[in-house]
Amino acid sequence: MNAEHERILAAIDVGTNSIHMVVVRIQPALPAFTIIAREKTTVRLGARDKQTGNLTDAAMARAMDALKRCQEISKSLNAEQTIAVATSAMREAPNGRSFLQQIEAELGLWINLISGPEEARRIYLGVLSGMEFSGQPHAIIDIGGGSTELILGDGHEPRTLSSTKIGAVRLTAEQITTDPISNSEFQSLQAYIRGMLERPIEELQAGLEVGEHPRLVGTSGTIETLAMIHAREKTGAVPSPLNGYEFSLRDLREIVDRLRRLSVAERAEIPGINERRAEIILAGALILQEAMTLLGMESIVICERSLREGVIVDWMLTHGLIEDRLRYQGSVRQRSVLETAIKYQVKLDYGEQVADFALSLFDQTQGSLHSWGQEERELLWAAAILHNCGHHVSHSSHHKHSYYLVRNSDLLGYTETEIETIANLARYHRKSAPKKKHESYRNLTSKRYRRVVDQLSALLRLAVALDRRQIGAIKRVVCQPHPETQEFWLLIQPTKPDDDCALELWSLDYKKGSFETEFGLKLIPVLEATSVEIAPIGAY
Repeated sequence: MNAEHERILAAIDVGTNSIHMVVVRIQPALPAFTIIAREKTTVRLGARDKQTGNLTDAAMARAMDALKRCQEISKSLNAEQTIAVATSAMREAPNGRSFLQQIEAELGLWINLISGPEEARRIYLGVLSGMEFSGQPHAIIDIGGGSTELILGDGHEPRTLSSTKIGAVRLTAEQITTDPISNSEFQSLQAYIRGMLERPIEELQAGLEVGEHPRLVGTSGTIETLAMIHAREKTGAVPSPLNGYEFSLRDLREIVDRLRRLSVAERAEIPGINERRAEIILAGALILQEAMTLLGMESIVICERSLREGVIVDWMLTHGLIEDRLRYQGSVRQRSVLETAIKYQVKLDYGEQVADFALSLFDQTQGSLHSWGQEERELLWAAAILHNCGHHVSHSSHHKHSYYLVRNSDLLGYTETEIETIANLARYHRKSAPKKKHESYRNLTSKRYRRVVDQLSALLRLAVALDRRQIGAIKRVVCQPHPETQEFWLLIQPTKPDDDCALELWSLDYKKGSFETEFGLKLIPVLEATSVEIAPIGAY
């Protein structure tokens, strides 16, 4: 394969404990990727202000320095793109979003917030890129600074995805005050972890078929550190790579029992544990011990690939570079939206009709009224399918209920900003146009995505009006912009020749205000005879 066909990509994971980056060389013909550089800095974003919950100035300064270093490495290796994601610490801190804006302003780096379940999905993709599952069920555990992800899968679609708010940094900050830890505090911490893990582990076990015995896979710095301690003590050396190394629950219990009797300073003297890791290793090890106990797993095997590599795999899927066993993931967004629609009892035939109209308007006006691409088209499709889900709560103000339901649905395959955009598009399919005084609109911290909502909500309003009776009264629409007269003709072909589509035309007239304001054109609907040749509506 020629080198010019290879692509270099960087992925950054802004976690609660550390900022990690991998730089990879993608070989599309295989398809595969090779890691050519790694970078890791412990920044401890999760050690937040105990009074306000905010990220501290010191932690933000450490994070900014680490991100600058990542950018320098990425640039030196000629990476064509850097994809960055942030997880629980940034999601939960009241000043997390303003810090993301600061990073974007100072470094030009856009960091995507992702939900817990989406983090779990990408961890699964990362593990799949580094291990062969052979169709057998595997349980995956990733212990981070702020959360623990549990996943069950067999190499195909994940069976269960969960994210629980227990992590090594979070528990150390919230639960441990003694050094070495007192017996009462240790027992209290153990009981708390067990209580938090019971439900996600029950969900994982419910995903197993009778007679299945999954293999347990561990990712993350905490589990890798425990593996290194084990390997050094049992064999006298740490294997490199660590991928595939296995240790038992019995040996883990011995390590935990020893760690609990040591102070932080004494733990830092253990080979392989630095001062930062020494502070949090006990809480992380106890999470793993309790998870293995509840799962009934006697051993765990290490996988060095996780969220960062999952971000790379997800990018490859999105850009059509993977067509092997991971291909099913390419439609994860579409499936997730449809599952959410079913959950909230949306009439799918109606939602799909509105989506068809919305995409037809999008495609026909692309390049003339707007310059959005495939990514924004997909967000519009999702919003069109889900725009009416608020009826599940109440007909009154259902557009506001739609916003809330979409915003809190953990749609898989989307970043937090994309979910916020879909929710806002659904929110503004009727009533008031987007306004800065609206909290939902202010939650979109990106000017770019506010512009998406401004323009595409205007198109969605027209699409909703075109199926006002929800009976498919209109067969096709053709857009004819006339900039010289500042008019925009909408040629409408009815499904039935004798239908005057009076209600749809009235609804278009009622909803056209946002469109006319946004694009500076007067909307003129024209009811056409069925014999007129009109281009078909685009499909998803």
